Amino acid sequence: MPTFSFRLTLFLVAVYCTIIHTGYAQRTQKPPLHGKNWMAITGKPLAATAGAKLFNDGGNAVDAACAMLAATCTMWDVLSWGGETQALLYHPKLKKVIAINALGVAPTGATVDFFKSKGYAFPPEYGPLAAVTPGTPGGLCYMLANYGTKSLADVLKPAMEMAAGYPIDAQTANSIERGKDRIKQWPYSKDVFLVHEGETREGPEAGEIFVQSDLLQTLQKMVDAEQSALRAGKGRKEAIMAAYDRFYKGDIAAEFVRGSQEQGGLITKADLANWKPVEEEALHVNYKGIDVYKLQEWTQGPALLQSLNILKHFDLGKMGYNSADYIHTVYQAMNLAFADRDFYYGDPYFLPKTPIESLLSDDYAKVRAKEINPTKNNAFAAPGDPYALQGKKNPFSALLIERAKLSDTTDSGIKDFVPKHDATPAVALANSSRGAETADFSADSAYMDRLMRGTTSIEAADSAGWVVSITPSGGWLPACIAGRTGVGMSQRLQSFVLDSLVSPFNVIAPGKRPRVTLTPSLALKDGKPFLSFAVQGGDTQDQNLLQFFLNVVEFGMTVQEASEAPNINSNQLWLSLGGTKIADRKPRAGSLLLDKRVANAAIEKLKSMGYTIQLGERTSGPINAIYFDQKHNTLWGGSSNNGEDYGIGW
Repeated sequence: MPTFSFRLTLFLVAVYCTIIHTGYAQRTQKPPLHGKNWMAITGKPLAATAGAKLFNDGGNAVDAACAMLAATCTMWDVLSWGGETQALLYHPKLKKVIAINALGVAPTGATVDFFKSKGYAFPPEYGPLAAVTPGTPGGLCYMLANYGTKSLADVLKPAMEMAAGYPIDAQTANSIERGKDRIKQWPYSKDVFLVHEGETREGPEAGEIFVQSDLLQTLQKMVDAEQSALRAGKGRKEAIMAAYDRFYKGDIAAEFVRGSQEQGGLITKADLANWKPVEEEALHVNYKGIDVYKLQEWTQGPALLQSLNILKHFDLGKMGYNSADYIHTVYQAMNLAFADRDFYYGDPYFLPKTPIESLLSDDYAKVRAKEINPTKNNAFAAPGDPYALQGKKNPFSALLIERAKLSDTTDSGIKDFVPKHDATPAVALANSSRGAETADFSADSAYMDRLMRGTTSIEAADSAGWVVSITPSGGWLPACIAGRTGVGMSQRLQSFVLDSLVSPFNVIAPGKRPRVTLTPSLALKDGKPFLSFAVQGGDTQDQNLLQFFLNVVEFGMTVQEASEAPNINSNQLWLSLGGTKIADRKPRAGSLLLDKRVANAAIEKLKSMGYTIQLGERTSGPINAIYFDQKHNTLWGGSSNNGEDYGIGW
């Protein structure tokens, strides 16, 4: 009979062989989702159910995605109806990825001089002066009209049932309570959110039926416009766009503008009437035979593409997952890509024209890859010169020299890596030994809150081949509601800059789109859908998504394993959100957040390479993803274990 030690040896060999075979193995906290016909994943269980309802009623992935979008906005899943929508769609008949730009624009009067006259270094974080024009209602109508199959009434039905009253979740209820002092500044917000005004707890309680009568009326008006158009003999698409017109040009628009201006906002009727969503060409690069698609440079999405181009020049698999060399190389590549993002990205429909073609070229990636020192962090990672590849003089050479003086590379100063909405404290290590905690966990929470601010993400796919990836946002709590519309206004104006020294392509101007952090992703292999993935988390989004993609492609993880796997975050970049002065957003050289599961040896080596190390329970926003199993013709769903995100498959 075999001895215990012999049996143990056989077991360990079997485990080792399994790990070698799969490239990576871990027990996930959530099981992977499996489906043959469809998959619906988003930020709240009830909202995922809304998507499932549309699928069960015969809708396609676009219908389901639009239903989830409407539901998450109604549930204030760190966004509202007045926010913005960014989407990538795979069209199975055209065999093409389609990009939808439904980001609002800066309103009339939103100029550099206006905000500087009020003492701002950046546009404000909250209130009516933080708002771009709403984009989500228009984006939803456009996607549904052009690529869906259902009526607006069908798609909005779950959201309208929620607006009539749904049991509010603890996360949202507590967010309202935490923000109640700010909410009290805005009369329409106070009426909606502070349902127990004057009591100790003024916001709703978890599980309480939360009613939004004004929002319900707004959604009903849109449905009424659609139904009226159908009765008049209009087609499905025209009828949906009649609802669009009522929101942007009719009585809904009039009340939105009135409510905004009453509270000090700048948005005009002309701003709403002149705005429209834009269908664009998606950007993409090829990494090891996989075409990865992102939205254009009005988002930070191309930074992931640049990072992949740089990382082509390194053998990541040989380095080993989350080894010191792997972490260092990925960190350096991201820093170079984000340095370019910080300076060169902006609205492509405004001048100066961004040099995105050169930034995404293989030749430029080779230049940037050679800048990586394999043994030391580059504390002075700066924007490159994509114009040189075109044989042109960089028109901003002088700005780049002057701008370098803004970056403080000597004091990372990180004491706290805890976003306000995360309950798990991180541990600052700096030059101390593992586990030595600092006494102060509050000094830098505002910075980390700005870095990792969340939104939601939406992933949908069906057996006919339609795929949708959306990262909507804006109008998060505490939100300023515009009049009796029930619609919370966006806070995206803060992603502009007021000084070309920070970014000459992203200086605020009326009618212009700010460069946003929001970044859905699609990947094709052999011309067929391979991955659909997105995440919440401000400037960390494309950091997290880059590593998720590498987890699958380089280390053979399933989408659930990859969504739960340890992540790293770099803070050596300019923040896109929050802060009242330049110092609030400056890069922090060598600042590196690691998951507490990273090995001691790797941490010690990274410290010797010039990093200031912090450990945390949470190192990524909730990642949602769908993997397309071409071998078995099935769908795999992954949804991270560190949020309320949830998926349903069939």
